[in-house]
Amino acid sequence: MTSKENHEETVAFLEKNNYFGYDKKSITIFTQSELPLVDTEGKFLISKENKIKEASDGNGGTYASLRKSGCLAEMKEKGIKWVFIGSVDNVLLKMVDLTLLGMAIKQEVQIASKSVVKNNPDERVGVFCKMNGHPKVIEYTELPQEMAQEIDEDGELKYGESHIMCNLYTIDAIEKISKEHLMYHSAFKKNTYVDEKGREIIPKEPNSYKFESFIFDAFEFFDDIAILRGKREDDFAPVKNREGVDSPKTAKELYEKFWNR
Repeated sequence: MTSKENHEETVAFLEKNNYFGYDKKSITIFTQSELPLVDTEGKFLISKENKIKEASDGNGGTYASLRKSGCLAEMKEKGIKWVFIGSVDNVLLKMVDLTLLGMAIKQEVQIASKSVVKNNPDERVGVFCKMNGHPKVIEYTELPQEMAQEIDEDGELKYGESHIMCNLYTIDAIEKISKEHLMYHSAFKKNTYVDEKGREIIPKEPNSYKFESFIFDAFEFFDDIAILRGKREDDFAPVKNREGVDSPKTAKELYEKFWNR
């Protein structure tokens, strides 16, 4: 799945690298949908093309985009029963985890996910929990500090199972979710826009709200999911920052350590 912003660049990159040895005919690329950006007064931002400015609607848009693009129907025609959805920003992600698949089948669930234990209470990851009897992930920006620091009877963080975007679904679960409306989360971001006089404004500080749905908000449509705790050194090397912690440099080091081991 690509966004409208990076679609052409991504396709060109794959073409240039011969799809990294994969058969081109076996790869389907589709774009996710978008939502408008609004300023602090709730007004739409206008782009240089004099159109309402939009941005990708978060990874929760994956489900509906799979259906609208025709990918879901194509998978059903091919007899595919399970769909793995992973994130591009984790270089240690196992694209097809057979243990996770076996666990999902054994526990007779429609969704299974993998986790790693949080490094510390302040690590910027969503965490698994149950809310109103249904599985859920709370994003780190929405988890109160006192809850983030709670300890259970085993001495572990009560909310310490990190969601690492390693999710497995039955094809029927994908179809069900694709017809549901997921909640939106807002993020305060910097975005350029055109003012009333037609001048392009490049802000130095966040000036607008981007709205996103998160892929894990679909979990609450089900009674239960299976969660397999993995090992951080085997399963999690994220790229979230340009430099420092969780940067390309640290991810590369973790990737090399994994294969050297």
